[in-house]
Amino acid sequence: MRSPRNAVRLLVTRPEPDAARTAAALRARGHDVVLAPLLRIALVDFALPDEPWSAVVMTSANAARAVAEHPRRAALIAREAFAVGRHTADAARAAGFHTVHSADGDKNDLADLLRARRGEASAPLLYLTGEDRAGELAAGDAPVLTVVAYRAAKVQHFAPEVAAALARREVDGVLHFSTRSAQAYLDCAARAGIRDAALTPVHLCISRQVAQPLAAAGAAAIRIALRPDEAAMMELVGSA
Repeated sequence: MRSPRNAVRLLVTRPEPDAARTAAALRARGHDVVLAPLLRIALVDFALPDEPWSAVVMTSANAARAVAEHPRRAALIAREAFAVGRHTADAARAAGFHTVHSADGDKNDLADLLRARRGEASAPLLYLTGEDRAGELAAGDAPVLTVVAYRAAKVQHFAPEVAAALARREVDGVLHFSTRSAQAYLDCAARAGIRDAALTPVHLCISRQVAQPLAAAGAAAIRIALRPDEAAMMELVGSA
């Protein structure tokens, strides 16, 4: 990928509203950005469990957004919140939580934080998550009540301008923030008949797990962020 001092054309595949924020940060660094959100997020008006719960756990900002729109928001934000990373923690504060703990990492770091901060607390944790998720929440011996707070549907086709840019090999790098969006990228490329061209750019991935479907598909140039957050992805753009 060309030096970030020059114009670098990047494709951002994460869903809105996060895609627009990422694009703005990249453009502020002088990059040319094409938006191609490959997941559509729908918030769920979920029911709260009947049994008592002690804290709210979230591994996505989408869960915090669901809290912000929930009719029983006051009951939710009255508890402390545990977030996987800073972006989710910021969304939790925006939703109204007053006490927010951030693991500043991945789900393993979150599990460590829960064990350290919750100790022997016996009341269950309320885990707000997506309908499709990679495994369940590990929280030591603490019981977990898992509730679906949002759904992420894969986009079936690239927008025409996105497909054209990839087909003409005009994209220098593609940013991938989730395994599902990486798989959606490959599926859209296959439907458009441009799979080989779509594998040509540098693929910038927020974690090794996200990179797996791209590596399996034959992407030769893959870079993995040092930390699973947006700031590390920005660093990755500069170093690739």
